[in-house]
Amino acid sequence: MGDYDTSISVAVPPGRLFSYLADVQNLPAYMPRLTSAQPHDGDQVTVTAHIEPAGEPEQDVRSEAWIRVVEEGRSLEWGAPGPHDYRGRLHVAAGDDAHHSRLSVELHTERVEGDRVDEGLAQTLRGIKTAVEAAEGGT
Repeated sequence: MGDYDTSISVAVPPGRLFSYLADVQNLPAYMPRLTSAQPHDGDQVTVTAHIEPAGEPEQDVRSEAWIRVVEEGRSLEWGAPGPHDYRGRLHVAAGDDAHHSRLSVELHTERVEGDRVDEGLAQTLRGIKTAVEAAEGGT
């Protein structure tokens, strides 16, 4: 079993950051390889990703996931069906001042890949930071 967590400072007020993250259609702007995210049926989301599996041709794959927006506490919880019990949580908190936020991510998976998962989480947080700061005119 693998449990991972990390955080990053974002130069956007917490309310704006949370609003950006709560819009599921923004996922492809900051998730590596994700090309679309279509919400439907409550908290269900159909996602499409462009992957390059070892020894196979590049391909687009579709999958189902769920995302819950938790207004109280400014969190997003997500997961995907499958054998790895893949689920996680993004949490937005106040930063050092009114113009900054602290974004944390927690991930649980039965598939333990250590450094690869840590780097993926860090890459995703950097992607969120870059996308939302650009969208909001931050620095």
